[in-house]
Amino acid sequence: MRKEIEQLAEEVITRCRKLATFSEDSGSLRRTFLSPPMHEVHREITTWLEPLGTELQIDAAGNLRARYAGREPAAPRLLIGSHLDTVPNAGAFDGMLGVVLPIALLEGLDGRRLPYVIEVVGFSDEEGVRFGTPFLGSCALVGRFGESLLAMQDSHGIPVRKAIQDFGLNPAKIADAVLGDDVCAYLEFHIEQGPVLESLGLPLGVVESVAGQSRLEFTFVGRANHAGTTPMNLRIDAIAGAAEWIETVERVAKAIPGLVATVGSLQAKPGAVNVIAGEAQLTLDVRHSADDMRARTVEDLIRGAQAIARGRGLSVCWKERLNQCAVSMDRNLITQVEEAIRKTGSKPHRMASGAGHDAMILAEKVPAGIVFLRTPGGISHDPAESVLVDDVAKAIECGLHLLDQFAVSPAFQKRTCRA
Repeated sequence: MRKEIEQLAEEVITRCRKLATFSEDSGSLRRTFLSPPMHEVHREITTWLEPLGTELQIDAAGNLRARYAGREPAAPRLLIGSHLDTVPNAGAFDGMLGVVLPIALLEGLDGRRLPYVIEVVGFSDEEGVRFGTPFLGSCALVGRFGESLLAMQDSHGIPVRKAIQDFGLNPAKIADAVLGDDVCAYLEFHIEQGPVLESLGLPLGVVESVAGQSRLEFTFVGRANHAGTTPMNLRIDAIAGAAEWIETVERVAKAIPGLVATVGSLQAKPGAVNVIAGEAQLTLDVRHSADDMRARTVEDLIRGAQAIARGRGLSVCWKERLNQCAVSMDRNLITQVEEAIRKTGSKPHRMASGAGHDAMILAEKVPAGIVFLRTPGGISHDPAESVLVDDVAKAIECGLHLLDQFAVSPAFQKRTCRA
């Protein structure tokens, strides 16, 4: 059996690297919400799932959903999945591993049916790259995909509603994606995207909680002018004000234990080498396990931006894109995952996640859990992102133990979706 698991692990890695070839960019991986390469991804995954006897559909939010029937038609449903979208210049395993690995679990069952349904989910959007707001795919499953999301526009002015239609789906059927009351849990396998497990010499970890996130967009507005003829003391330079504020963000974040803050995008307008910037647009990402600390920090950074703008004769405005509270994972699932990790011969390690995951959205409606895999070098969101074959084999072994544990747990199967 161990040899079979190792073969499955090698296949998981091969399949993840195959999915990484479907990209919007030549020479690097970028795949955003309902972009054309997502069609190719769905087709490729379908070729792996159809021989297993699953029922496949793409819901109106673009999520791939594959149902592996249980012993009885009315059996409860276990969701296992992750996301299929990526950041720009991405690696091959963030998100994708959590969709491909449960397919390996179905293959490991070798046709055996359990007292519950397994639904593999490949979410259409978790990163939020195209529309600036993450978790579009999982929001559809918890009933949070309303008119405000449908009206959001990408950088080309295309609304979410039209993106759905262009992909060949019907936005009027978004409500059909919402989970029913037969769902007993959601489980996500994901690379850690950090160095903790590697530093401990452990292949797997169990997530106790996911840090809360705030995402905002700031715009500093000054006055564009000629770079050669405008004296330094007479400039109203938007990008200089933005740069001063970026230093403030770094200084504030370094002073608060456990908090991280990132300005990940900066765009100057008009963006010419010989023109003083009249406008600078920035993004801000703030994360902390304590929501009150995160909220206070965001307020402080807003006040800091206002003070800098006043001092330089600029104006500044901001827009909130995400305010996601910290989320605890289900205690019962944490215990079950720990037991399954021990059965693989490994030591379980409880940990927090600084990265956001679809599990934090699904946790609003169903018990949710996350299994982390060691990330070599702690590298993620980069082409150098990788996994170890032995760690993937351990994760598959852990997953198969979990499926068997759930099968003999009446308490697990009786848990249902919260209305």
